[in-house]
Amino acid sequence: MQTPKMEKLTPLAETRYLNMYDAAYKNRKGEPKHWMIASRKTQADLEGIYFHGGEEKTDAVVLVAIHEETQKLVLIRQFRMPLNDFIYELPAGLIDPGEDALSTVGRELKEETGLTLVNMTHMQDKLYLSAGMTDESVALMYCTCTGNLSTAYLEADETIEPLLVSKEEAKCILASGTKLDIKTYLVIQQFIQGCLAI
Repeated sequence: MQTPKMEKLTPLAETRYLNMYDAAYKNRKGEPKHWMIASRKTQADLEGIYFHGGEEKTDAVVLVAIHEETQKLVLIRQFRMPLNDFIYELPAGLIDPGEDALSTVGRELKEETGLTLVNMTHMQDKLYLSAGMTDESVALMYCTCTGNLSTAYLEADETIEPLLVSKEEAKCILASGTKLDIKTYLVIQQFIQGCLAI
């Protein structure tokens, strides 16, 4: 069986945070096909990765944080335009130019929740969110934090309610049928079961 081979990448839309590309490729039978790809990377960066063996950089961090004083899980409820609704998520953010995953954690935690990073316990890099649609990858960062929740540091385009959630409250969230990000769903299950190694 032949591995599919990408042959050409054509930009369809380019914005500050997200780009759309048409990928011309041959499938495993050698037939010419097209695939739509959403990416946070520029055309030059993607072509470097796809055609020249360039290094793929992680796009964002997702934080699995435990509040030291309460031992509660840090969550956010964020308004997401594609859903036209709020959804429960973990704090997260894009890695800015000149940053790496570690330096992004404290900035994003403070911005989205008002909390202060205490300790990074471990991380898992290069996790993919929806590989059928995008090459976006995240580093899952496990940490502890301290302080009081605040929305004072949010950017103008962020509508976020930060939360500290107990195991009982987490069970209620899962049972409520409300919108949940898949990463958040899995982390809440681990938290309830006492399986988060933080």
